[in-house]
Amino acid sequence: MQPTTTIVDGRSCGTCTLCCRLPDIDLFDKPANDWCAHCVEGSGCSIYPDRPSVCRDFLCLWMTDNALGDEWEPGRSGMMLYEQGPQITVLVAPEHPEIWKSEPYLSQLRTWAGEAERRGRYVIVFCQDDVFKV
Repeated sequence: MQPTTTIVDGRSCGTCTLCCRLPDIDLFDKPANDWCAHCVEGSGCSIYPDRPSVCRDFLCLWMTDNALGDEWEPGRSGMMLYEQGPQITVLVAPEHPEIWKSEPYLSQLRTWAGEAERRGRYVIVFCQDDVFKV
């Protein structure tokens, strides 16, 4: 995985709003898996032009890493990936709790975990209240 802060050509958030739902966002006192109060499901952020930097600066790995195939598009996979220090974080939508254990995802997660471990990093999957180290 070689993410950058540049958006991969041809990719956009579209109607995906998983980053408004899956992570906890301290600034908004929003717990994980709850919708942000500013998010309109299926259409996006109601304060988009004035959104805070915590939102403005966030890009999931699918947006920045061209090695991630279309199967990892969050709206399709039901998962959102991002890097957090030495951790590759995978947040799984509650309505798809087993998706990360299916193919093509599980084999890719295992490959990334092996590569990450050699560099002192790791892959963590969060699914509702469960946490798994791949």
